[in-house]
Amino acid sequence: MANKVPTNIITGFLGVGKTTAILELLKNKPEGENWAVLVNEFGEIGIDGAMMTDQGALIKEVPGGCMCCTAGVPMSVGINALLRQKPDRLLIEPTGLGHPKQVIATLTSSQYQPYVDLKATIGLLDPRNLSIEKYTQNQNFNDQLASADVIIGNKVDQCTVHDVDEFNDWVTNQTPSKVFSKLVQNGSIPIEVLDIERMYDGASSQIEPHHHAHAEQEPQFELPPGEKYIRKENKGQGYFSCGWLLGAEYSFDFDELFSMLSALTAERVKAVVNTNKGCYAFNVANGVVSVNELSLEGFESRLEVIDSQLMPWNDLESILLKLAGIEL
Repeated sequence: MANKVPTNIITGFLGVGKTTAILELLKNKPEGENWAVLVNEFGEIGIDGAMMTDQGALIKEVPGGCMCCTAGVPMSVGINALLRQKPDRLLIEPTGLGHPKQVIATLTSSQYQPYVDLKATIGLLDPRNLSIEKYTQNQNFNDQLASADVIIGNKVDQCTVHDVDEFNDWVTNQTPSKVFSKLVQNGSIPIEVLDIERMYDGASSQIEPHHHAHAEQEPQFELPPGEKYIRKENKGQGYFSCGWLLGAEYSFDFDELFSMLSALTAERVKAVVNTNKGCYAFNVANGVVSVNELSLEGFESRLEVIDSQLMPWNDLESILLKLAGIEL
């Protein structure tokens, strides 16, 4: 490759709005440019990539935990596949439970230095979380923010004056100082932020002892012949996930599905689903359900639930299959 590909890591904890931010960036990218996105999810069923496919970007997914596991094999497979397509920019979204320092270490290694121009790491933060011990005492939450050159306080429209003050105080007290910070809503990262140079080199290449090896090859989400659906579970770092992939021939009643998702108490829910009103992306965070229509057709529906408590997956599955009209 004659030119290095400008690359940004966009990190942040569960529910902070990383996928929404990337979708906004894709909508506002320079006309004629071809962008690529590597998506990592804690769950075993890929959701974010399905949401982004509608924006015409090159997408690769690494499901099933942190992409740096198994000595970086899953991440390297995804990056290599995207770089071969010579994108004008590469965005990398680690899981909300991931460790960005290892991702930085991989991208700055001798393997990728000739091909990747790693720019500023962008950390998304919900200012409300700075007042909640559950987040401020979480090592991943702190690691993600410490690794970021740029801090974007997202969801400011849902924040109180106290939340905004906490964010501003937090940014002011950071050592070393952050290069740039801004409060936004709906994940509206200023596109010029992507070209800010990376400042911090303190990336560790060591994987923490509690890290697990997950996917050892490229993910395959297609249903086996004759199967109506598949279910996959994952756990680690104090969280549990369960995901379902359902055949494209099955459709949900939009209103019934919305009601079910609204009633779920899980910390994080994502879905891309065929409904009687078309294909929709559902995103649940902090008890709020957001919906976006997609132009996908003939797509396999998928849903992922993440929570810090082990949930009654069998009961949830029964409800989900009933809504989809799947008889067992």
